[in-house]
Amino acid sequence: MTDTGAALLILNGKGAGNEELREAVGALRDEGVKLGVRVTWEHGDAARYVAEAVELGCETVIAGGGDGTVNEVAGALAQLEGKRPVLGIVPLGTANDFATAGNIPLAPEQALQLAVKGRVVDIDLAKVNDQHFFINMATGGFGTRITTETPEKLKAALGGVSYFIHGLLRLDTLKADSCEITGPDFSWQGDALVIGIGNGRQAGGGQQICPDALINDGLLQLRLLTSEELLPSFLRSLINNEENKNIVSASLPWLEINAPHDMTFNLDGEPLTGKQFRIDVLPNAIQCRLPPNCELLG
Repeated sequence: MTDTGAALLILNGKGAGNEELREAVGALRDEGVKLGVRVTWEHGDAARYVAEAVELGCETVIAGGGDGTVNEVAGALAQLEGKRPVLGIVPLGTANDFATAGNIPLAPEQALQLAVKGRVVDIDLAKVNDQHFFINMATGGFGTRITTETPEKLKAALGGVSYFIHGLLRLDTLKADSCEITGPDFSWQGDALVIGIGNGRQAGGGQQICPDALINDGLLQLRLLTSEELLPSFLRSLINNEENKNIVSASLPWLEINAPHDMTFNLDGEPLTGKQFRIDVLPNAIQCRLPPNCELLG
């Protein structure tokens, strides 16, 4: 364990009434940990609180929320000049895909202990079109609809699996994205049903879209499911995580996507629409407190 310095918990407003988290914060303060709490209300709050954490001399900034909150805090940290606070994660969202794949405890007390005291590891981030970031994954095609259009009530009732169930309900709207994807020694052109660009491994509430991705290898895993695949086989491969001949996979430090029409990518919950995307991995962009058994580390 590292020495514990001051920490600031940036809490998504949806989690502000979590009693278990409130007790965990109180317990750490009783131990003598200097732990402040800020609650986000609108987009941009997380970045302001990260700047405040720097002014306060905090050693750690903790993202308390789902994948979107984690991504917003991580992106704000990546844009800081000089010494940055370390990222801690307390998963409080519906899916918590990044935290789950990284073996971060889902119980608030355990997660908060790890976020304040855990070992510090250098991790990569991805940068899109020089101004957007993602820590976990960018999904396009069918994957975008699974992760951005699931109704809130369904999410609340069913949790992470609701993403997949809702996706099945919308198979009548399944439509491939025609695009060209290029990278170092890589070129592909065609129609893609699902595009996954992973720093982390899973999205949509537990779907292992990029199962070989690592967050400290300086690479992104690209996974495409091409539209030549028949639907039953497509579903079987998603449910059982089977390989099939219509999955294209590559590990790349950067890639470019060009499409003749607007495409939408979901960057850890944040939709980004356009015809051209340049995605670069930023090796060792930030530091994060992760458990010893973190499967996302190589």
